[in-house]
Amino acid sequence: MGEPSYLKLYRDGGLEARIEKGLALMESCHLCPRQCGVNRLDGETGYCRTGKRARIASFNAHFGEEAPLVGNSGSGTIFFSSCNLLCSFCQNYDISHLNEGVEVEPPQIAAMMIELMEKGCHNINFVTPTHTVVQILEALIPAIEQGLNLPLVYNSGGYENVETLTLLNGVFDIYMPDFKFWDDKWAERFCNVPDYGERAKAAVREMHRQVGDLLVDGEGIAVQGLLIRHLVMPNDVAGTDRVMNFLANEISLDTYVNVMDQYRPCGDADADELINRRLTSEEFRRAVGVARDAGLSRLDSRERPPIIFGF
Repeated sequence: MGEPSYLKLYRDGGLEARIEKGLALMESCHLCPRQCGVNRLDGETGYCRTGKRARIASFNAHFGEEAPLVGNSGSGTIFFSSCNLLCSFCQNYDISHLNEGVEVEPPQIAAMMIELMEKGCHNINFVTPTHTVVQILEALIPAIEQGLNLPLVYNSGGYENVETLTLLNGVFDIYMPDFKFWDDKWAERFCNVPDYGERAKAAVREMHRQVGDLLVDGEGIAVQGLLIRHLVMPNDVAGTDRVMNFLANEISLDTYVNVMDQYRPCGDADADELINRRLTSEEFRRAVGVARDAGLSRLDSRERPPIIFGF
């Protein structure tokens, strides 16, 4: 279905311009909606605790992602440390809250991409990239010069600035954001953000504008488009029915959605009475039914093994 879009941007000289714009955003950082205003180019850190250099926790061929990403050879995942959300229930608490990982320079990120490509991975999947988009852009140039030609996946928590997403137009062929909460009172309680719903809606609209509905090749492997992840949570704090109706009515009935059932109390969730238990089978069945009732039929149903990290 053609080459990844970033190759044309590279040939046209557009990547350098995107990097310059991104660096300007980092100088008084407002890459994400928290708009901390710190000078990350001088090593200052804000909510994400990341300065000029990205920190990476692991990279590997991952077989626990959505079916169109995994195929037979896995998704080439690069897990960035920290996060711009820091959800209280995060299942990767050691990576996000404890910021475990190693600081790297762009050539090292490029080398990881090439290694994953040489392993046969179907894509390069950047996990929690919102606070490191500039470092990704900087790494992309040496990776392209070493032969990178796989689709790039933007695998985020959904709390995005549209201004930053416009920098990535023509860079990422596949967007895979979470849509965590509809009601901002729960986002503020669990993620300390007062405006998650509106930010997520705007981000999903922009992502869909850029790449459209998910397209797959003859082997069912994703080459372009939007995938949405929605973690079903106890007591319906995620607002599943409203999220699904938004996707069906305002994005596309052909939106590919992973309605996820793997919630379990992690991090600080044990201390919160609303979310200190596992999801029930009835809660999950209801969530899938809500998605189908909204008219969404492209639901990821592949059973996935546990995530195993390795650096």
